[in-house]
Amino acid sequence: MAASGKSFLADAGYGEQELDANSALMELDKGETARAWAAGLEWGLRSVPLYPGRGAKEGPGAGGGACGNIPVSPLGLRSGKLGEQCEAVVRFPRLFQKYPFPILINSAFLKLADVFRVGNNFLRLCVLKVTQQSEKHLEKILNVDEFVKRVFSVIHSNDPVARAITLRMLGSMASIIPERKNAHHSIRQSLDSHDNVEVEAAIFAAANFSAQSKDFAVGICNKISEMIQGLATPVDLKLKLIPILQHMHHDASLASSSRQLLQQLVTSYPSTKMVIVTLHTFTLLAASSLVDIPKQIQLLLQYLKNDPRKAVKRLAIQDLRLLANKTPHTWSRENIQALCESALNTPYDSLKMGMLSVLSTLSGTIAIKQYFSSAPGAAATTARSFDLVKLAQECCYHNNRGIAAHGVRILTNISASCQEKDLQPLEQDAVFGLEALLVLCSQDDSPGAQATLKITLTCMVKLVKCRPHLSQSVVESLLAQLHSAQDNARILMCHCLAAIAMQLPVLADGMLGDLMDLYKLIGQSATDKKQELLVSLATVIFVSSQKALSTEIKTVIKQQLENASNGWTAYRIARQASRMGNHDMARELYQSLLTQVASEHFYFWLNSLKEFSQAEQCLAGLQEESSSSALSCIAEALKSYHKGIASLTAASTPLNPLSFQCGFVKLRIDLLQAFSQLICTCNSLKTSPPPAIATTIAMTSGNDLQRCGRISNQMKHSMEEFRNLATRYGDLYQSSFDADSATLRNVELQQQSCLLISHAIEALILDPESASFQEYSSNGTAHVESEYERRMMSVFNHVLEEVESLNRKYAPVSYLHTACLCNAVIALLKVPLSFQRYFFQKLQSTSIKLALSPSPRNPAEPIAVQNNQQLALKVEGVVQHGSKPGLFRKIQSVCLNVSSVLQSKSGQDYKIPLDSMTNEMEQRVEPHNDYFSTQFLLNFVILGTHNITVESSVIDSNGIVWKTGPKTTIFVKSLEDPYSQQVRLQQQQQQGPAPAQQQQQRTAYSRF
Repeated sequence: MAASGKSFLADAGYGEQELDANSALMELDKGETARAWAAGLEWGLRSVPLYPGRGAKEGPGAGGGACGNIPVSPLGLRSGKLGEQCEAVVRFPRLFQKYPFPILINSAFLKLADVFRVGNNFLRLCVLKVTQQSEKHLEKILNVDEFVKRVFSVIHSNDPVARAITLRMLGSMASIIPERKNAHHSIRQSLDSHDNVEVEAAIFAAANFSAQSKDFAVGICNKISEMIQGLATPVDLKLKLIPILQHMHHDASLASSSRQLLQQLVTSYPSTKMVIVTLHTFTLLAASSLVDIPKQIQLLLQYLKNDPRKAVKRLAIQDLRLLANKTPHTWSRENIQALCESALNTPYDSLKMGMLSVLSTLSGTIAIKQYFSSAPGAAATTARSFDLVKLAQECCYHNNRGIAAHGVRILTNISASCQEKDLQPLEQDAVFGLEALLVLCSQDDSPGAQATLKITLTCMVKLVKCRPHLSQSVVESLLAQLHSAQDNARILMCHCLAAIAMQLPVLADGMLGDLMDLYKLIGQSATDKKQELLVSLATVIFVSSQKALSTEIKTVIKQQLENASNGWTAYRIARQASRMGNHDMARELYQSLLTQVASEHFYFWLNSLKEFSQAEQCLAGLQEESSSSALSCIAEALKSYHKGIASLTAASTPLNPLSFQCGFVKLRIDLLQAFSQLICTCNSLKTSPPPAIATTIAMTSGNDLQRCGRISNQMKHSMEEFRNLATRYGDLYQSSFDADSATLRNVELQQQSCLLISHAIEALILDPESASFQEYSSNGTAHVESEYERRMMSVFNHVLEEVESLNRKYAPVSYLHTACLCNAVIALLKVPLSFQRYFFQKLQSTSIKLALSPSPRNPAEPIAVQNNQQLALKVEGVVQHGSKPGLFRKIQSVCLNVSSVLQSKSGQDYKIPLDSMTNEMEQRVEPHNDYFSTQFLLNFVILGTHNITVESSVIDSNGIVWKTGPKTTIFVKSLEDPYSQQVRLQQQQQQGPAPAQQQQQRTAYSRF
């Protein structure tokens, strides 16, 4: 019992102390606890329990918890048994993930270097594998010289296998020792060895060092050239030496000489293997050096056209695809034309598919516009006369699904990219080709057909987004195929329908009948695919129902869920209903799930969702131009929201604090209260009109607003409150680095609604003369991504038009002004709130872990420093990712802000400049292999205790700053330096007798 309690506290993070290097390494000597968490939301709902925020594919083993101990040898590395030593060695990568800071990494690699030095070849091989798996931690080794010294000692062994493993070890460490001359010399020597194993290891090391060191690459280039051209070198060894030349890109002369050598090899050795290896090395060298890419494209096209060998043609296509992905802007019109001609003339479907894949990649880039741009002096031609269009039209109806998919993708990309041209015939060709592929692939359940179907549906969404007038025909073809398609295809088609309907309101009410019939048919089965299809179909129904769901639809959905679904399916459908604003349906589903969970955290999570849905459903009953009913509806919604936030707080755990959810709901509560207060303020004009002397008071004070009475001050307070809410929404936005774009857009819309109301108050009442509407004007709805955003933007535009029409026409404050504000509030609340994905699921997880040095053993103890010295504060950090790093955005750099505040002062109380009392510093560092380190020099002139706070924020690839944290605090005690203390004591001793003598004189006079 005590052991389980201790493990729970350790997992929860209560009083957790960072283990130092020695204690962490002892885990490998004494044994290690295995963790396996056994309850996830999906798995739980299939069997019973729920867990908030988990994805559909997560289940047991997704987290960590104490489940038992795996017995390990008590000796580990110190054991005399080889198996136990190897088991201890292979545990090191897991240890590095757990404690990724230099103090442990350094100690661990020194231990591994000792094992490498004294162990046998099998142990050395294990150490080599650990080093290769932990390559991103190598730069954290502090004692690089000592580590290399222990490893390098094995290079002098008489065993060629030991020397080969050492060479591979050195090659794996090339990133931290690129300029070690002894390693360079050993590699050059080993290339001349008579042992094949050692030579292959030297080639591996030479390739790694060439990629890291310019000096080594320049020095080894001639050696490699001699060996490749030498008659004594076997052909298989030449094939292994040639790829080293891809790293000779450090300067133009080195790249040029390597390219000349490769050109000679292609001509001199026409065998298939040699040509393939040489051409691929050619391509990689050109892609790294960047200057010879157009020549390389021409060379590859030449081999593709003239070389009869299919293997060489496949290699040329593969390299052309690589260059198309990396540098599409270097492709000229002639290059694309030559590739089109080769594709038109080849009789082989496999080669044609490869060429079409290159062209489909290029069709989605800038290269396609260069291809269609008319040459200077040339007559303009229609789009259908181009060979690329002819090729795509021929392939759209090919009997090979892959070729047909690439053909329709090319037509789709052309229609989307070249919008300035008259491409109506091409649009029709693309639609017909997509419909043909849809019919073909929806009937086939094979993996190849499903992959082709995904490409087809992606093209449909892209085509409809760029050409909205085609949406109706595309949606009708999708609905027509839903009944006859396979289940896997139905799921994908429903996703496509939902994606199209989110962008454009194309699903009319008349189409709901077909969807409901299919829903009834599917609900008769309970297989996993049917469950997934139920969720997908329900999502389409929610999207297509722009207003509230009818009673009949809700009844059908609930019946099918009761008959053939599990709790997880019902939860996912309820979650989709919350995202689409169908809160009535969501509330009923959450209510039905409350009795199906076994954990109180899951119960509180579901209960909070039920209360939130109930609150939003109360707001759905708002009536226009009725402020009294609006106040009662908001009051009812606030009751439910307060119940929900209490349940949500109870559902949070140390491992899952639900910080975004709590922050979002608290802001919603404050926003509703601000709306309610604004409506009451508007009503106060009727209940408490301005007094009779208000005009006299306004003239006396010089403030014209005083003639409006107390409502002017109340309106000013409301405006400040809405601006404060907008600032808080902005802070929530900045703290949500891992949120998806739809969630961030939702937060941004809430912020804009606060700014809109504050602007309306200012423009109508507080300052009508200086109000400007240009910065708030709408830029159109071209980039609207959801129905919720579309409705919110419509309300914004309507409110702005009403405010602008009233502005400066009537003197404030009249009943027209207050009615306009009340109507704006009601219009905003009538749009059902959308709870987006990040409220339920966290697909991307990013966190930063900081380590400060020096740091005290006890966090409450201060670090002692003399006031005439500077404290060198070293800040190290590790960026930790979840299962999908960089899914929505990536970290470009980390911003570290260090500040110090004087807490308590000791010593004499004299005036000190304000600059000496605080430290404010900021640095930006770029993480390398998810690790960063920097230092700050801090002054503590004032004696006393100072509080140092280190706060981190991240900057993404777009330059946006995200306040992700964490924030770390340490204490520093500034002490007086010994010399100053001695001088001060001497001065006190010198000044000490005089006051005593004066006191004695006063006492003597006082006697007489």
